[in-house]
Amino acid sequence: MAGHVAQLEPTHGTAEIAHRQGRLEQLDHKPLLVFWETTKACPLSCKHCRATAIDTALPDELSHTESLDLLNQIAEFGKPAPILVMTGGDLMVRTDTFSLIRYARDLGIRVAISPAVSPLLNETNAKRMFEYGVRSVSISVDGIGATHDGVRGKQGHYESTLATIAMLTGIGYTVQVNSTVMRTTVNDLPKLAATLIGLGVQVWEVFFLIQVGRGTDLLELLAEENEDVARFLYDVSQYGMLVRTVEAPLFRRVATNLRNSTGEVTDVLPAGSLYRQLSNQLLTLMGQPTHKPKAPAVATRDGKGIVFVSQSGEIFPSGFLPLSLGNVKTDSLVDVYRNNPLLKQIREADFQGRCGICEYRDLCGGSRSRAFTEYANPLAEDPACAFVPSSSSAHAPHN
Repeated sequence: MAGHVAQLEPTHGTAEIAHRQGRLEQLDHKPLLVFWETTKACPLSCKHCRATAIDTALPDELSHTESLDLLNQIAEFGKPAPILVMTGGDLMVRTDTFSLIRYARDLGIRVAISPAVSPLLNETNAKRMFEYGVRSVSISVDGIGATHDGVRGKQGHYESTLATIAMLTGIGYTVQVNSTVMRTTVNDLPKLAATLIGLGVQVWEVFFLIQVGRGTDLLELLAEENEDVARFLYDVSQYGMLVRTVEAPLFRRVATNLRNSTGEVTDVLPAGSLYRQLSNQLLTLMGQPTHKPKAPAVATRDGKGIVFVSQSGEIFPSGFLPLSLGNVKTDSLVDVYRNNPLLKQIREADFQGRCGICEYRDLCGGSRSRAFTEYANPLAEDPACAFVPSSSSAHAPHN
């Protein structure tokens, strides 16, 4: 693996490569992030939602005692513990949310939250969570005005979301905005980027739609369009806002090559019409960029640095890869993460098809969730990626 990292980042010195390699090896031992779907109950009915949220909690939802045990299991990974991302549904619907946050704090677990924008996310509750040590909040914004309202299924939700972001920023939170890229939202990306930067949003995490749950009625972009969006997001990262992607690890390949480009790099695919459209709009709104790019290069992916626990305790590589690896009610989260055979294959980049012979199979690795959705094989190639590896075996079978 070390040689592979060195090959991918030839401009870095030996010490930096060794540091990066050490971080990658730590991902075999414990994840960076544990996502916990605290409940499926949620007041919204977002069209793309993986969770197919409902009005009330399901009977198999982790009880308070079982939730405390989950927090103890996360602490067992060792210090520093993985960051716990409490999501849903809407975590604010649970009556024990504050006591769980306080217990996690006492265990030394950093907590980030991903609540729904609803009356429960008010200033009083936000300040209380801040007092308990929560510093990071992720809020979803999927487009401008009616675009966002249409996705969220609630008129006027866009304006209340912007007001909530301003409130959270004023309290002192680091606010991350999550946005979904799909055919109905892609044209809003430049104006949305400008709006978020103007609000002081520090992190923009862009999810490339996988058609699961309620998202099955929506349209994913073509692979070539994904490449254009990734290139556009790299441009956005030069305006002072950290940009990350979900289920689009191809962004790391694009960002790495654009960052290192000297005019001789051949692995940046030609810009398409969608990129030119989005880029021109961004330049009109923001002018020329004035910051160094802020795009991460740590090679995390479903099951590598990330693990997901459902509301019932089921353990999955991610929230979009519905292959149960066990249940925290009966299995050790630590043992499952470290020793599950599928997770080991994912972390070793033991893939098939184009991903299996790609020179970026570790830096990127493709979306394991999308591979499973398309081919019923989590180790298959990612159909959302347009890159053709240099190997002559690029036409290997998908699975």
